[in-house]
Amino acid sequence: MSYLLSLLDKSPLDPGQTGAEALQATVRLAARAEELGYHRFWVAEHHNMSSLASSAPETLIAYLLARTSKIRIGSGGVMLQHYSAYKVAESFNLLASLAPSRVDLGVGKAPGGFPLSTRALQVGIDPALRPSFPEQLADLNRYLLAGGGSASELLATPLPPVAPERFLLGASVDSALLAAEKGWKLVFAGHLNGDPDNLQRTFDAYERATEGKRPLLALAALAADSEERARARVADLKIFKLLFGNGQSVNVGSEDQAAEYARQAGISDYRVEEKTPSVLTGTALQVRRELDDLHRRYGVEEFVIDTPSVGTAERVASIELIAQERLSLAA
Repeated sequence: MSYLLSLLDKSPLDPGQTGAEALQATVRLAARAEELGYHRFWVAEHHNMSSLASSAPETLIAYLLARTSKIRIGSGGVMLQHYSAYKVAESFNLLASLAPSRVDLGVGKAPGGFPLSTRALQVGIDPALRPSFPEQLADLNRYLLAGGGSASELLATPLPPVAPERFLLGASVDSALLAAEKGWKLVFAGHLNGDPDNLQRTFDAYERATEGKRPLLALAALAADSEERARARVADLKIFKLLFGNGQSVNVGSEDQAAEYARQAGISDYRVEEKTPSVLTGTALQVRRELDDLHRRYGVEEFVIDTPSVGTAERVASIELIAQERLSLAA
């Protein structure tokens, strides 16, 4: 089966581990991913979370670029609502100047944190002047001189020899149409929304709007030396969907987090739904067969694998097993 494998890492803290130690684990994981032949290594953006250390992806990306030599490094993604598009373009043009043809800019609409951190990040932003998300994508195109953009007196210098590759993270037909309109590649967030009907609609919409291009598919996967061990390690993983009376919703990791989110938002009218996340689990062969099936069914040309937070050693073992299974298939 011909498709690429990439990785998304959130720098989770193992029990008793410090943030500094979790970040060093991410560095080692990126280096190992390069050795194993993974195509990209992306880092996430989460704020004020004691269990995750990746709060500033552009900073971590710079370090990872310096510690690797050929794998593409990027954000999965920058939470654009908090920032000036111009500053994001400057950061990623600089990174792409340091490591030409190796930098990916992935952006998303989510806050990446709870209301307190969102308010702190946006304390200097006038809501009346804030551009819409589509406007920010258009601004990024112009500042990055990408997607047909033309030079103007306002440049996000330094201008790299190759612009960062651009990705929109989403899981809806609206995201597919927006990505196609702005000339961005779409990454379907299957690790957050694994509904197959929605996936099919979104893939079809993007393919029609781009005359044949297919989105990347992000998903969660864990391989172990036995099916039983893999399933046991993810058995306790849950997603708690917090639904507000106004129709808005957000996913969190526990009922306590749901209550805390509602408290910070000042909302008392809410309910919580517990869900089991969609994770490909089993031996490397079983995971590969599921990837093969998704490739056949949806025409996926690249998977971005989010390894569940099950401990650093098991995360490394999982990506090694999956890569080695691909190598054995190629042989």
